[in-house]
Amino acid sequence: MPEKIRYTLTAHAVTVMSEREISVTWLERVLANPEQVEPDKIDPELRHALGRIPERDDRVLRVVYNKDIDPWRVVTAYFDRAMRGKL
Repeated sequence: MPEKIRYTLTAHAVTVMSEREISVTWLERVLANPEQVEPDKIDPELRHALGRIPERDDRVLRVVYNKDIDPWRVVTAYFDRAMRGKL
């Protein structure tokens, strides 16, 4: 079994996950096994992990995080409408 990813959530991430009804299970699934990873366009320390969420009609969850620190720091998460159907 793969090692569980250690991460923390910023206060912003906690708030938006609640508002957007994003479960921790989905976030952990995308962090552990992303379908795509992109660098952030502004901050070189940040990465974007993307993955489809079958429980939400295959909407694409984008998780923005800093993996250069231990534990990883999740900055935000949201369903990326622009990526729907592209993964």
